[in-house]
Amino acid sequence: MSYTTAILLRRTDFGDNDLILTLLTKDWGKTSVIAKSAKKSRKRFAGTLDLFTVSQVLYKKGHGRLPLLQEAVLKHVFLSFRYDICKTAYASYWAELIFLWIEEYENQSDLYELFLYSLDTLDKGCIKDIELNILFQIKFLKLSGLSPVLEHCVKCRLPVDSISEHQIFFDLSRGGIVCKKCRTSDSGLFISKEAVKQLTYIDKNGFSGSGIFEFSQQSLYENQSFLETFIPYHLEKNPRSLKFLQQIRDNIDKKEVLKCLKN
Repeated sequence: MSYTTAILLRRTDFGDNDLILTLLTKDWGKTSVIAKSAKKSRKRFAGTLDLFTVSQVLYKKGHGRLPLLQEAVLKHVFLSFRYDICKTAYASYWAELIFLWIEEYENQSDLYELFLYSLDTLDKGCIKDIELNILFQIKFLKLSGLSPVLEHCVKCRLPVDSISEHQIFFDLSRGGIVCKKCRTSDSGLFISKEAVKQLTYIDKNGFSGSGIFEFSQQSLYENQSFLETFIPYHLEKNPRSLKFLQQIRDNIDKKEVLKCLKN
């Protein structure tokens, strides 16, 4: 039994009074624990049962299938998530990607740091939500070993700069761009050369380059759409939180259009 820092990914009712909590821990990866009487006694785990809270936790192996949560001390809460549904939707999408991808008790300290950094940056609002979403997904793919091949044709290895077309075909089944000569499938989508180069830059530089390379508004939407198609395809699952996020964004866009028309 030892302490570790954890971010709450998921919370599920279990019986009348208990909760099953899925945590992303700094030391032991994804871990599910049972919090006995958590719904009946709020003081015992005060403030630590809200999604995305960061806590110092202690749990031990119980008599049942899941470890018992013994103690949880709140370290940080992201206050803006409580009143900004769009930020909550982004955080929920990232949390679900992590939940779906990693196995229980598989050490993922880099993924923990990525998620913590992304939540903190989202909360502070120092990077645009849409840009941070792109950055998170690129880094998530890199850590998961699922990075798309963007620098050259996945078949003949022709460099992207040597591909003459402005719109390049991305083959989802092959996981990379293909030149016109090598294209044999319709299982994919087109992405502009500008967007490909930007994603390659982010893949190489990570978050450190976010303030150096400026996305055009058009490529922001293009990159986001590409990643939100690519990731579910290779996870072979459609995150429910992604549909919710997209609905929230659509509603915001419609409100902005109406606002502009009125003005």
